[in-house]
Amino acid sequence: MADKLLLAAQARTEFGKGAARRARVADLIPAVLYGHGEAPTHLLLPGHDTMMALKNPNALLTIAVDGDEQLAVAKDVQRNPIKRTITHVDLLLVKKGEKITVDVPVHVEGESAPGTIHVLENASLQILAEATHLPEYLTVNIEGMEEGDKKVASDLELPKGSELAGDADQLIIHISVPRTAAEEPEADAEAEGDAAEAAAEGDES
Repeated sequence: MADKLLLAAQARTEFGKGAARRARVADLIPAVLYGHGEAPTHLLLPGHDTMMALKNPNALLTIAVDGDEQLAVAKDVQRNPIKRTITHVDLLLVKKGEKITVDVPVHVEGESAPGTIHVLENASLQILAEATHLPEYLTVNIEGMEEGDKKVASDLELPKGSELAGDADQLIIHISVPRTAAEEPEADAEAEGDAAEAAAEGDES
């Protein structure tokens, strides 16, 4: 389940690109806190602590501002496309017992049958879960699965109190046998043969 992490924030009073750049130089991350019908609150988050906390994208955060603490989760995290550092965070206010929709990463466990490989079609799954009990990841076990076997969203075990928010038949993973280099020329030769035969039939007609 998601950890509860404390982030000591400060109110953001300056705006614009210049102010945002100065904040990042000071190891602070611009953020906005919203939800429950309240007016958005603009904040500055501690850079290192926020980066560490958001290694789990569904971490439960306690945002402390001027002695007031509120629970929140990150709904959108913007990153520098090159450095991958966090440049802005959208925070959603949550409360105990409330359910929210989140994307949860899927982790693969076990090994499929010898000679096969697994293909992860969807690396995350959308679920509806209690905001204060969000799973860090979901597990799909492929131990002993054979070629052609697959698992869909409804096959995954969800934490108690959680439910699927998307299509139950969404393909998560399937098992196949990789083509070898030796098989590929043979397939190409068969295709060329079929093409030549079709061309000959066309000439005869």
